[in-house]
Amino acid sequence: MKALITGASSGIGRDMARYLASKGWDLILVARREDRLIELKRDFSGVNTRIIILDVGKQEDCYKLYDETKDEKIDMLINNAGFGLAGEFISTDLDTEINMIDVNVIAVHILTKLYLKDFVKRDSGIILNVASSAGFMPGPLLSTYYATKNYVLRLTEAVYEELRRKGSRVKISALCPGPVNTEFNKVAKVKFAVNGISSEMCAKTAIDGALSGKLVIVPGGMLKVGLFFRRFVPEKSLLKIAYNFQRRKNER
Repeated sequence: MKALITGASSGIGRDMARYLASKGWDLILVARREDRLIELKRDFSGVNTRIIILDVGKQEDCYKLYDETKDEKIDMLINNAGFGLAGEFISTDLDTEINMIDVNVIAVHILTKLYLKDFVKRDSGIILNVASSAGFMPGPLLSTYYATKNYVLRLTEAVYEELRRKGSRVKISALCPGPVNTEFNKVAKVKFAVNGISSEMCAKTAIDGALSGKLVIVPGGMLKVGLFFRRFVPEKSLLKIAYNFQRRKNER
């Protein structure tokens, strides 16, 4: 079995690679930071590991990645690369936000479509798209990030239903964690108001859920409870709650 993981140099992507390696999967690890991938590859002496250095934030690199790997039998595609940016929409840097959309949305869309076509042809394969609990909500003060994760979640759900209706054995899942202890908050320039779960726990839950064909994977019991009760809160009230929650993160 072989998995291709974008954003594999740190955080959830790195720990999904470690977990899959422990289960004997071969790996194709994709990221911009070559030194991190080389270091990670050293840990996987028992499995075949290939590293590819490119930036999925560039559309041409997404197509290049597919062209370089399309002749390999990839059993699982994990679209994990992504980042966030905190601040008021009128104040945050536009170029950074466009790059975020390129990484969080455009890359996921391109790679999902290209590999999904191959998976459907052979009637096997798994796609795991890393979204976020942010995908269920609006996100004032993290507006663009939340919007990108809404896209990833809803795209994944729609494709799932299309596959189900044609009787395909291809599986597609969306991982929707809450706070996870990774580099995300440093890049996004926030500090979580609540304690995050470990990246290792999130990665294991994600892989196990994807292998079992679960559509939406939500690690952590408390988050599941919160998302259940979210549906009973009026939209404007939810916006106020979300704003105050994000403001506390920005002020910490």
